[in-house]
Amino acid sequence: MSNHDKKINERLSRPQTIAGALGGLIKIFGVRASDADLAQRWDEVIGKDISCIAKLAAIKKNRDNTFNIVIRPATPAYALQLSYQSEEITKRINKYFGYNAVGKISFRK
Repeated sequence: MSNHDKKINERLSRPQTIAGALGGLIKIFGVRASDADLAQRWDEVIGKDISCIAKLAAIKKNRDNTFNIVIRPATPAYALQLSYQSEEITKRINKYFGYNAVGKISFRK
């Protein structure tokens, strides 16, 4: 019996909450919200108000499981506006990941 099968059998043998079961399954199968997932769902995560003036340019994952996010404004004039909204952008991305995932946000013109 593999280690994977033991974990599933242990999980099935006792009652648990839905959050506990899903969290365990996510760990077992390795499915997580990732940087690629953020890139794919950028418009949904950030919202129409920001996504119409800014696109995701790059994501770099750091060793401490935080992300450096690079955003490209639609025009250079939006760079200043986006810098004022960086706290809101950080909050929305952190909400999506469920933890303080954003290490740094920078803007590329």
